[in-house]
Amino acid sequence: MYGNQPSSVPGREILRDNFSVLFEKEPRLVAFGEDVGKIGGVNQSFEGLQKKFGELRITDTGIREATIIGQGIGLALRGLRPIAEIQYLDYLLYGIQTLSDDLATLHYRTKGGQVAPLIIRTRGHRFEGIWHAGSPMGMILGAIRGIYVCTPRNMTQAAGFYNTLLEAEDPAIVIEPLIGYRLRENKPQNIGEYKVPLGVPEILTEGKDITLVTYGSCVRIALEAVEQLKEFDISVEVIDVQTLIPFDIPGTILKSIQKTNRVLFFDEDVPGGGSGYMMKKVLEDQQAYYYLDSEPKTLSANEHRPAYGTDGDYFSNPNAENVFETIYAIMHEADPEKYSE
Repeated sequence: MYGNQPSSVPGREILRDNFSVLFEKEPRLVAFGEDVGKIGGVNQSFEGLQKKFGELRITDTGIREATIIGQGIGLALRGLRPIAEIQYLDYLLYGIQTLSDDLATLHYRTKGGQVAPLIIRTRGHRFEGIWHAGSPMGMILGAIRGIYVCTPRNMTQAAGFYNTLLEAEDPAIVIEPLIGYRLRENKPQNIGEYKVPLGVPEILTEGKDITLVTYGSCVRIALEAVEQLKEFDISVEVIDVQTLIPFDIPGTILKSIQKTNRVLFFDEDVPGGGSGYMMKKVLEDQQAYYYLDSEPKTLSANEHRPAYGTDGDYFSNPNAENVFETIYAIMHEADPEKYSE
């Protein structure tokens, strides 16, 4: 996937170059949304592609999320491969009814007779401002069963999801980490070709004391906290679930808990949302409860949308300090002599 000396580029360039390859390969592929066309998207991941592929294939729309979703469903039903962009995850709310009532149910209510492989592309998490920083995963998970939910931690993973999804005929939503467009990543050599499988978590750091389960932008925060915890002789196994629907098909998280006997579920949704969903999937469905030596914990955002500005983000959303304190408290309860207050 990478050469001996991979080039380090902003994440948005990986997406842009990946989309360019996909548009070359797949003549049915179209993309549309607010600001997608002329300026190449608010984060420039379609930069220059409208000029290259034409206005019919990469198109600007009005500020109407419901009609963007409706346009995408209609195109998908007619055999095209549309990517419908919702500019920010918070605005998915305005299209959720159509996604839930029409797209998510289509394959089921037609007994497999119809497919609409619409990909909804959006972005969220870890930004500043009440309408650009939300992570309403509980709302999404509760409303759109029947649609894949991909939560990549960076743009390399996001591009891999698009490559995977375009080889199938299922609808999906890809939620890119908003802060990641400017962060630098190593560029894969096989851009437009490599794939990220659905429902397969990735173990990012191996550990023996506690399992930390997370996704999306929280991965970077988790890895920062893990480095701090090493200084206190706490070994954390970090697992990026990668997709919430489907969720951990091979049982990777269960195997980790069988080793560590402790678990923390970490996300940016309101309490009981995405973290509660993951806890149910692991403790109940995978029956990981029987292997726990400590009380399972969740760490989420506060019960409101993020307050304005940098301070608002700091006090509304969980950060590396919160991850450190939560894990340290779990280890203190397990071994108060070694991990003193």
